[in-house]
Amino acid sequence: MEIIGLLRTGTFDLVVIGGGITGAGIALDAASRGMKVALVEMRDFASGTSSKSTKLVHGGLRYLKQLEIGLVREVGRERAIVHHLAPHLVVAEKMLLPLIEGGKYGKLATSFALLVYDFLADVEDEDKRRMLTKEETLAQEPLLREDILTGGGLYAEYRTDDARLTIEIIKTAAKHGALSLNYVRAEEFLYENKKVVGIRCKDLPTEEVLEIRSTYVVSAAGPWVDQLRKKNNSLKGKHLFHSKGVHLVVPHERLPVHQAVYFDVPDGRMMFAIPRHRVTYLGTTDTPYEGDLNHVFGTKEDASYILDAVNNMFPKANLTLNDVESSWAGLRPLIFEEGKSAGEMSRKDEVFESDTGLISIAGGKLTGYRKMAERVVDLVCKNFYHEHKKEFPECFTDKIPLTGGPFDNEEAVLSYQKEIEKKGADFKDANNFASYLVANYGRQTEAILAKAKSFTSDSQTALVRAELGHCLQNELTLTPLDFFLRRSGRLYFNIGSIPPVLDTVLEGFKNYFSWEKERVQKEKELVLKAMRAAAIQ
Repeated sequence: MEIIGLLRTGTFDLVVIGGGITGAGIALDAASRGMKVALVEMRDFASGTSSKSTKLVHGGLRYLKQLEIGLVREVGRERAIVHHLAPHLVVAEKMLLPLIEGGKYGKLATSFALLVYDFLADVEDEDKRRMLTKEETLAQEPLLREDILTGGGLYAEYRTDDARLTIEIIKTAAKHGALSLNYVRAEEFLYENKKVVGIRCKDLPTEEVLEIRSTYVVSAAGPWVDQLRKKNNSLKGKHLFHSKGVHLVVPHERLPVHQAVYFDVPDGRMMFAIPRHRVTYLGTTDTPYEGDLNHVFGTKEDASYILDAVNNMFPKANLTLNDVESSWAGLRPLIFEEGKSAGEMSRKDEVFESDTGLISIAGGKLTGYRKMAERVVDLVCKNFYHEHKKEFPECFTDKIPLTGGPFDNEEAVLSYQKEIEKKGADFKDANNFASYLVANYGRQTEAILAKAKSFTSDSQTALVRAELGHCLQNELTLTPLDFFLRRSGRLYFNIGSIPPVLDTVLEGFKNYFSWEKERVQKEKELVLKAMRAAAIQ
């Protein structure tokens, strides 16, 4: 493969280990400043935490209650920046906070907290918080439990697709010269004079071993950061604590909320119910996890906990396990704090630098990816200057639109979507095809639609063939699960759409990669297994 050849023969300023949102952000920041950058990911891009979050670019109201003022200010302001960089991917979403008797948030305290929240996050006037009476809150969400409801607060948040956001950042980094490759596992570090000078990797599809030489190495491996620190003999002092978060997906008609709702649950925690196209998703849990980092799943116990919490606040819904279409489970790599529960531990990021020069970053939130990247690359720049007298410019990723854009604002996104609906009039029987494609691919949708028109098959088949072609050619999509889970989001948000197109997608991979019949059958079984696991069967 061309990229592997370039990785093997090149010498880089920076190698990034980890293709989640943090590693992607670091690669873009460093490459845009002029560094020669390589990034490797042992599985697919965003396959860890970065495809399994609550999918909100949010300011973190809960952190205000924990008096983490700096964190609230930073991530609150970052929301607006990321929204501007990719308004098709990061969408304004009103959040309703129902106030209940004996709940975590009292009326006066909530009113003041949301006022401070708006101030810290520089929220625009039209999006500033609005306090609601009980009657006004029920008008917003009639399914809420009336007997304990006292009022509500309506405030601004943003919704995203975390995996798509990560992939578009990877692609934007590539436009600035970064070389990124998935399914390449970092096996060990290379050293000279007791300093890290690169990594020895294995390309998992071919089992080929390669060495990548670099002036500096950054580990942004999320839950696997401590494993790499251990390989580097630098795992001492602070370490990670893994907390499992599970989300459930139900049909929207079973819980037809009109906006995202952030509500109290009986054990004192808070939970989300978030509408997204044809579904509502629910979560999350926050429990210690010590199992296999590569295989994290929701259990019936997790699902029952979430459903009981939702039914407590929305008793008329009466959700059961039979309503669960899909689910996902991911790990939060938190910095361990003695004596605190998973929910109490800080979501702040932390940077570690070993005696051998390995830089590791852990913790943090999806919303803060850009600032986390800036801090890491600033440290790399500082080391470059001190050790090599080489200078690089300051960060300017707040001015780099992501691939799929640019769009000036959400109105421009909606206008483009209407154009796509007109151009794709022949595909009107393919439900919500324009909103789905534009939300996932932005302005890349036009090329996908043009390709779909060249096929003579039915609308659904033509569209999925064109979408898959785009992902194979532009997004390093190596397996059907890459496509169904992280490129299209179907496994989570439209699992029922997979069986009718599964054979078409498998045929597309077979033709593109010249797979034998045995490989096709193996990949089909992996998709069906993932579907069963997502449905918590």
